[in-house]
Amino acid sequence: MTAATPTRSGCPDTWLAEALGQLPAGGCRGDRPPTIRVGVDLVAVADVMESVERFGDRYIQRIFTSHEIACCRSDLSPRDPALRYSFESLAARFAAKEATVKVLRPVGPRPEWRSIEVFRTEGGWCEIRLRGRASALADRAGIDRWAVSLTHEAAMAAAVVVGVGRGDSAGDDGASSDRGEG
Repeated sequence: MTAATPTRSGCPDTWLAEALGQLPAGGCRGDRPPTIRVGVDLVAVADVMESVERFGDRYIQRIFTSHEIACCRSDLSPRDPALRYSFESLAARFAAKEATVKVLRPVGPRPEWRSIEVFRTEGGWCEIRLRGRASALADRAGIDRWAVSLTHEAAMAAAVVVGVGRGDSAGDDGASSDRGEG
């Protein structure tokens, strides 16, 4: 077994903090490393297509934000409501929402679907944006930075979501700790 290679700070256990650009102040031991949580989800495109065909715009409006809907619009068949969307893109965004919930680890009710938004930037990449209960869960966990990667093929869509935080979270279960605060 080989010894861990020291990082530029000389502390083998801070490589992750250095990689994230957050070298702990004050040294190696006793400092909490950054919080890192990863969520992955895989969705069958046919499942999303069936939901849209069965429930129509009610399903779309319940799950997706107006920005997400606009990003997934398709001009394939404006007369048929079921064909107005890229089902692959909808499925990828649904997978990202599920992966985000896995990162948030809610205890009790899940956040409302639309409180998690996959926002497509002008440059074409996507970001996770939270509001409401989803944002509160992220705050409680100490997560303040997000990364998301989406992919899809004809039959499947997948997403990986990474949440990175300060390392001062209330706990891994998403519940607040008892710190004597009232």
